[in-house]
Amino acid sequence: MKLHKSVINAVVCLAALSAVVCLAGCDAQPALKDVYARDFLIGAALNREQIYEQVPAETAIVTKQFNSITPENVLKWEKLYPDPNGYNFDAADKFVEFGEKNNMFIVGHTLVWHYQTPGWVFQDADSGDTDRETLLARMKDHIFTVVGRYKGRIHGWDVVNEALDPNGNMRNTKWFEIIGEDYIAKAFEYAHEADPNAELYYNDFDMWKPSKFAGVVRLVKDLQAKGIRIDGVGMQAHWGFDYPSLEELEAAILVYSQLGVKVMMTEMEMSVLPYVRKYTGADITETAELQKELNPYPDGLPTEMQEKLAKRYAQFFSIFHRHADRISRVTFWGVQDGNSWRNNWPIRGRTDYPLLFGRDCKPKPAFDTVIKVVQTDK
Repeated sequence: MKLHKSVINAVVCLAALSAVVCLAGCDAQPALKDVYARDFLIGAALNREQIYEQVPAETAIVTKQFNSITPENVLKWEKLYPDPNGYNFDAADKFVEFGEKNNMFIVGHTLVWHYQTPGWVFQDADSGDTDRETLLARMKDHIFTVVGRYKGRIHGWDVVNEALDPNGNMRNTKWFEIIGEDYIAKAFEYAHEADPNAELYYNDFDMWKPSKFAGVVRLVKDLQAKGIRIDGVGMQAHWGFDYPSLEELEAAILVYSQLGVKVMMTEMEMSVLPYVRKYTGADITETAELQKELNPYPDGLPTEMQEKLAKRYAQFFSIFHRHADRISRVTFWGVQDGNSWRNNWPIRGRTDYPLLFGRDCKPKPAFDTVIKVVQTDK
């Protein structure tokens, strides 16, 4: 029996409204995936412990709050294929099984990247640089092996990650040095051949900056002009209180959407700590002065900072909600604050609070403001 379109729309609307009504009744804690059901997927990046469900409180957050998952590391080349002796798919298999068990949209991260790729991939028998054809063959074999193993099970792939420098030009990586600029096109070609039904993405950071997004636009248009499939772009959302500006972010979303590809906010979190580039890689335990300056909240985030973080998250999600017709997914890079890489980058040993759930696995004020973006609109 066919339902009239107006009836279907009414059902969808009531479902979304019921998620908001549940704030006061069904459950003390609403689910992000339900509140934003009419907007976009809400995802989380999972570490190995979460994939193996070793922390029940974190498992509960993931299964209740999110309808999409991305692996932090278990699908990266160095984890799957660290040496030429063979693949280890144990953790990757478990990741996919977790997503299937919970009816989630599963994202594969990442096939081709200059980082976390073993050195042997780029070397010949004498430990010098290999040649173009050999490296292309290794890339193709890797993509066919990994994507082929999860064909029809992983729904979208970050095919190429961070291939552009801050000026929007090609980053000078071993992929680029040995193969040339067309290594990106080849990666997308191979991924599409390996699973014609999987969505294929380009993923990068600082994609709100004019120079970087101009480069991404050129990359997408070049692939499209060659008839090569690309389904979306992932804007890594490693952001802070003063970057990006709301205007720059919104402009970038509009530009990317005009290319006819899906726009995704990937790897989202927001550092509350001072970013001091000159200390990159330093250990702040070296001096008390550094600890106080660069790790100002070791024992908890003050109320005023919680409120500042909540306001900033609300501003971003207001933009996402307004452009829900252009955005297909928002993925947080981590589940709770204690998992976040922000605690150790660019400076080791700090205590950061970048996510919606605290170390106690309870929602923070930022969670409430993200929910209220939709609740207020309704």
